[in-house]
Amino acid sequence: MQAREAWQPRVIGLDLSLASTGIAGTGWALAARPGRRRGHERLDWLLAAIAGRVQDSADLVVVEGAAYAQGGQAGHHELAGLWWRATQYLWRQRIPYAVANPHHRTIYATGRANPAHHLPRSQRARVAKGMVRTAAVERYGVACDGPGRYDQADATVLAAMGLDWLGYPTVPVPDTHRRALGAVQWPDLTPAPRIRELNCGK
Repeated sequence: MQAREAWQPRVIGLDLSLASTGIAGTGWALAARPGRRRGHERLDWLLAAIAGRVQDSADLVVVEGAAYAQGGQAGHHELAGLWWRATQYLWRQRIPYAVANPHHRTIYATGRANPAHHLPRSQRARVAKGMVRTAAVERYGVACDGPGRYDQADATVLAAMGLDWLGYPTVPVPDTHRRALGAVQWPDLTPAPRIRELNCGK
């Protein structure tokens, strides 16, 4: 791992989930798991967990966007509510946020949107999650363990994407992976020159 700058922006990655929300920054990650809480109580609990990590100190938050192909999954309506409550909170706190869909995150971690495409369909999602976790652990040195390990890993990669876009990458990432940055919905901030080139070259 290359030496980090003496100072770098504080970027937080959020992988929103009703059962296990991943929250990560440089060198750390956690999974906020509400247990048996449901409905409004669960949303309030998760929002408090998020606020505790971003309030007053985050320069940028990278939030995973909706996976529209999974729109019929159980809890989708409530999950959409969590997404809007979380981003509304960031907006009210004037914390800039970006939206990266799951494919952007997976490309940045592995170089491909469907890295396990060669496997039977029933195995692809599980193997791809493992590949993203491997990138979080081996590339960024973040121990993503326990029941929420995949959520921690997703959030770790999202945070790394934000740092890279701002011009403070913590480790070298190949262009095959960095191409994902050009498709993310970034806020109105000044990105690194290389990302301006990616956006202008669309």
